[in-house]
Amino acid sequence: MSRWLCIVALSWSFCLRAIAAPGNDDIGRFMADQGLLERLEQVRTRVADKASDLVITAMGFLGVPYRRGGNTAETGFDCSGFVRAMYGQAIGLILPRRANEQAAATQTIDREDLQPGDLVFFNTMRQAFSHVGIYVGQGKFIHSPRPGAQVRVEDMGVAYWARRFDGARRVLSAAAPAPDVLAIQP
Repeated sequence: MSRWLCIVALSWSFCLRAIAAPGNDDIGRFMADQGLLERLEQVRTRVADKASDLVITAMGFLGVPYRRGGNTAETGFDCSGFVRAMYGQAIGLILPRRANEQAAATQTIDREDLQPGDLVFFNTMRQAFSHVGIYVGQGKFIHSPRPGAQVRVEDMGVAYWARRFDGARRVLSAAAPAPDVLAIQP
């Protein structure tokens, strides 16, 4: 059997599929015997808890007014300032300041793989990644939209957002601290 790494936050579902695949009974037994399945479940739970904390924190700022360049509830938020503040407050991770920088600093994921806490990007100024929000689940995201508006939840399926969708990203370093990377050697 060859050596392999299972990076929990990135490949939880991959690992479960690999273990459940026909002919992988030995891997599943090995992982169970070593207590690794239980550790994987604990890490998955912690990751889900952090995403829930992030979304709950963000919801607490509904109604805060938009302000270009804003990054606090007292002064108001622009889109990237809102995302940056939520990640900093809920998870303790400081993201870059601008939406396009946030896109560059995160991992691309497929829209079908979106989970609460992931970032969603839109082209709202004829420029890639000019707007960002936090995915909250069920096709909805929370963001600080524009001058004169407030932090709110919107449906990504609405024509305006659907036409401008620019991609989804996952903030990896917030999801799994280094100790949760498991090296498995049979």
